Amino acid sequence: MPEQWWDRIVAGFARSDIPAVSVTELLAVVLVAGVLSVPRATWRYFGLFATVTHELGHAFAALTSGQRLGGIKLRLNHSGTTTSYTRGRFAAVWSGFWGYPVPGVTGAALVWSGFNGWGPAAMSAGLLVLLASLMFIRNLAGVFILLAAVFAAAALVLAVPAAFTGHVAIILGLALLVAAVRDLAKLTNVHLRRRDQLPTSDAYILYRATAIPSGVWIVLFSLVVAASWVVAWQPMSHILAAAT
Repeated sequence: MPEQWWDRIVAGFARSDIPAVSVTELLAVVLVAGVLSVPRATWRYFGLFATVTHELGHAFAALTSGQRLGGIKLRLNHSGTTTSYTRGRFAAVWSGFWGYPVPGVTGAALVWSGFNGWGPAAMSAGLLVLLASLMFIRNLAGVFILLAAVFAAAALVLAVPAAFTGHVAIILGLALLVAAVRDLAKLTNVHLRRRDQLPTSDAYILYRATAIPSGVWIVLFSLVVAASWVVAWQPMSHILAAAT
């Protein structure tokens, strides 16, 4: 059985048929993505996955800039901490930046993959990334959250037929794009109304490290997320245009 599971994961890296998504299917996909990421009841759970993606963004940026990754902590209140060690200021700023934008970037990649026949590959790659990330988790709540994400991803990879995996990738991608906007709104609210929470803000931490105002960092986060939305919108706009 484990060998069959592994074969299914590996098989996902082959390109599948490009899904023919109708306007009706697109609207249904958007609706499901909204149900995952907008209502408070579902956001309570899906928001944890967005937090995982956020912290993995910090971790990946740290590793790509030559830092030593100390570990990741995830909490049930949708907060998290990624600890890395470096003597270079640029490396610290680089890893500090890639938190808030990464759910949007990941979402755009999933949407693009889903529309272009790479949905199974995106899902298999995501599952392997989540599995590898387990070695960096440093608290019990984090283990619980990441294991839940692993089991959910494994269920999708193993149980969803390849013909529908592209639709699942699009749903998850759109939900992450909405999550990126929600998190940016929450961050902005911290700087405008909840300034007692500033020490937990990535934008404030980057300001302390560079003397560049927090507002500039928030704008840069927003530009990357906006660009991700533009990328995700392209295939959807083609479907809508073809129907008119």
